[in-house]
Amino acid sequence: MPEQETTGGGESTLTVLVALGANALIGVLKLVAGVLTGSAAMLAEAAHSVADTATEGLLLTALRRSEKPADRRHPFGYGKERFFWALIAAVGIFVSGAVFAIYEGLSTMLGEGEEQTLIWVAYAVLGGSFLLEGVSWLQAVRQVRNGSRAHDQGFVQFLRETDDPTVKSVFFEDSAALIGLLLALGGIGLHQITGSSFWDGLASLLIGVLLSGVAYVLGATNKGLLIGRQADPRLVYAVRDHLAARPEVEKVVDLLTMTLGTDRVLVCARVDFDDALGAADLERACVEIDDSLRERFPQLDEIFLEPVPRTDERLRARVLDRYGAGITPPPT
Repeated sequence: MPEQETTGGGESTLTVLVALGANALIGVLKLVAGVLTGSAAMLAEAAHSVADTATEGLLLTALRRSEKPADRRHPFGYGKERFFWALIAAVGIFVSGAVFAIYEGLSTMLGEGEEQTLIWVAYAVLGGSFLLEGVSWLQAVRQVRNGSRAHDQGFVQFLRETDDPTVKSVFFEDSAALIGLLLALGGIGLHQITGSSFWDGLASLLIGVLLSGVAYVLGATNKGLLIGRQADPRLVYAVRDHLAARPEVEKVVDLLTMTLGTDRVLVCARVDFDDALGAADLERACVEIDDSLRERFPQLDEIFLEPVPRTDERLRARVLDRYGAGITPPPT
């Protein structure tokens, strides 16, 4: 497996800042347009942009706090702060925006509805918003592409497996924003053509459903990272092969990994060393193996090597319970 490059905190910060600026401006424009036109879909989109702006603020907090160095109280560092704040953003902010949009939609569909005025304002704001959101979306796409190339993965696979929740959050958020703008445009247009506010309310309802879906996807991702997800399987097998190739190692008995933060991985390897090694030789071998692993895989943050006999039945049973009998490498 080739060495993986980090996705870069600077690029993540730029992506979030671009999204923050775009969403703040768009939110103000949508709110003004919603008040002037009386469109439920436009008010839902304003709530959408407010949620997005708050999300970017939380993601900036995540980026800053996750870079704090390890200390006595947190010996493994603060990398998981990024996952926590991203989870708060996904569940709290997206859901609040979704609830408002769904409420507005149902109220408009089931009520008498308001007559639309100054419809050209809504169209102008939607067009300008689409351009601004497009700029932010392109920056997010650019970072996803850079990350997928650095990790030797496809675009979709990188989005599914990345341990950087900021780029994933911005990409899904901006994608949802563009779709939401199209829904709002359709609802306002159909309201204008038919004279029925039902379509305006339906667009608002669909925007709420869209936000709920994004909240679920991002929430599930960050939940898994907070619980303690295994590192990229390709990295796990590459570390195993690297250990097995060492002359001091007879067999890699068990290999545990956990994502500590973006491009930060903890490794615990239980290894059956050559019985001919003395105590001093074993200590020297552990130091050399640690150095070689860090040089080959820079994303390894903490490495623990535990000498164990391969014949220990209790340890073997635990490994089999965790992985099963048929452990096969992932496809290359």
